[in-house]
Formats: sequence, structure tokens, C-alpha cells
Amino acid sequence: MKIFGSLLLFMVMCAVNMCYAQTCCSGGVPLSNNLGLPNEGKGAFTLGVSYDYNNLNTLNAGSDRLDDDSRLRITNSVLVSAGYAFTDRLSVESLLTWVNQLRTISQFGNETDTETRGIGDGVFLVKYAFPDLVGEKSNISIGGGIKIPFGRSDFTTPEGIQLTADLQPGSGAWDFVGLVSFSKNPAFRESATLSANFTMRFTGVNKDYLNGTSTYEFGNEIQGNMGYSDQFLWLNTIFEPSLVIKYRKAFVDKINASDLPNTGGEWIFIRPEISAALSPSMALVSKVEIPVHSFVEGTQLTPTLRVTAGIFVTLKRKKNTILNN
Repeated sequence: MKIFGSLLLFMVMCAVNMCYAQTCCSGGVPLSNNLGLPNEGKGAFTLGVSYDYNNLNTLNAGSDRLDDDSRLRITNSVLVSAGYAFTDRLSVESLLTWVNQLRTISQFGNETDTETRGIGDGVFLVKYAFPDLVGEKSNISIGGGIKIPFGRSDFTTPEGIQLTADLQPGSGAWDFVGLVSFSKNPAFRESATLSANFTMRFTGVNKDYLNGTSTYEFGNEIQGNMGYSDQFLWLNTIFEPSLVIKYRKAFVDKINASDLPNTGGEWIFIRPEISAALSPSMALVSKVEIPVHSFVEGTQLTPTLRVTAGIFVTLKRKKNTILNN
């Protein structure tokens, strides 16, 4: 009876939320996209506040773009990053989020908006660095941690029907997050940096989905970034432009341990970035993410444009100086 009730409730949800609009696994809080604060040395504390805008207005079937602009998904997020280095090798990092999600469906001259907002999930990582492991001016870091389900996952429609998981601020599940990053200043240009990082997210299960009648598990995710950056001085300010190629793969979601259609896919993005060091301890960072390849399972909204901008402050503990008389 419980299984039948769960199935019936899911069918009603699909009807109310227009299941033909398809699930989207590229919306939501951009957690993995904003991990990887650098270790600035023993005693350094880094705090960052960023705004992230994600526009999804492209409907795909597999890798084919459909001539349909009746569906729109916009996610606005505020991200608070914090990191502390206990030593030149050992550091911790956290990421807290607030998210606003809006889905608009246009049909027969009418628009239907569904909006949620609230605190999203957070991440806590422990990282360890291996400087100069693969040559001078190189750094390799590995990290691991958890994604904590701070956000609500039980918002409902005005009719009292629980919204689908992809529209909730939180996931309702604990995840494991892993991170590997690499950077090196090449010998041919010391002001430049070659970088790469790889993140993995192994998702947990929300056992209270649909008012406790079902379980939901977002698909595991892997993400890789490769980039090149350089520095130049202009107006007494150090600017650092960079170009990053990003690959992301999301595996299919599961409801009641069964694959959910129209979830999962893989993407390749180009991401130009630029940062400006306003002072030795403060920097402005902005980046634009543009998809160059999208393949989704079934039919889904897929990213059209993402813009992120933020400010980061690093405070370092002053070293004691001993004067010899």
C-alpha cells in the first residue's frame, strides 16, 4: 500500500509540475564548482563571498538542441567560502550557501512560475598539500570531506504537493566529497600558472522524499578543470586573467533505488576568468561559463550561461621578529 501511495503521489506531482518540462540536473547550488581555496601558508585565514547566476534556457534531447524556448530555469546563489591553514600543508575549507530557484513554463500564452529560496547545503573539507612534489614551484593537494544537508528539501506547492528534488534548496542527504588539485609555475614564464583540479561527489540518499513515502538519490558527480593563467600590472593593480576548460559528468538520479528518466549527462564548458588584487590581502574574482558540448539523458534543460563574481580576503598572522642587540 505504501508503494502504491508513493507511486500515486509521484504521478500527481508530475501532472501538477508538468513532467514534460523534464528534470534538470544542472541547476541547484553550485557546490563542486566553487571548491578549492588555495593554502596561503600557516596561519592564513581566507574568507570569500560570491554571487552565482545560472541560466538554463536550452532544451536538449541527447546532444540535439530542440527549437523550444518555453522552459526557463534560473538559479541565483550566494556562496560564503572560508578556509584556514594550520600549517603550510594542512588546511580546512568550508562552503555555505543560500539559493533562489525559479522555473518558468510558458504554454498557450500562459506562464507558470515555481520558485523556492532558502539556505542550501554546505561542504566541509580537510586538505593536505605536497609542495614541490613534481618540481620547483609546484603544488599538489588532496582533500576529502562531507556535504551537509543544511537546506530544506520539503517545500510544497500552494496545493500542498511536495516539489521535485531538483527545485529544493537542499538535498536531504549527506554526501562524500573528494578533491585533487595541481598547480605549477612553468619555467618558460614564471608569472603564469598551469592548474588542474578534479572533484568527486558520492551522493547519499534522502529517505524522507515525498513526505517520507519515497527515497531519492541525486546521481554521483565527477568534475575536472584544466586552466592557464598569467599576471600583468595595470594602474598599480595586479590582474590575473585565465582560461579554464571544464568537464562535468552527472550520473542518473534514483527514486526508490530505480533510475529516474531525464536525469544525468555530461558537459564541456569554456570558462574565462579574471581576478584583480586590490591589495595584498583582497581580490575581486569574476568568471563566465559557456557550454560548448552538452549531452543529456533523455530530454532536459541544459545550461545556457553562468556568471560568478566575488570578493576574497586573506588575513595572515604576522611573524614575530627578534632583534639582536
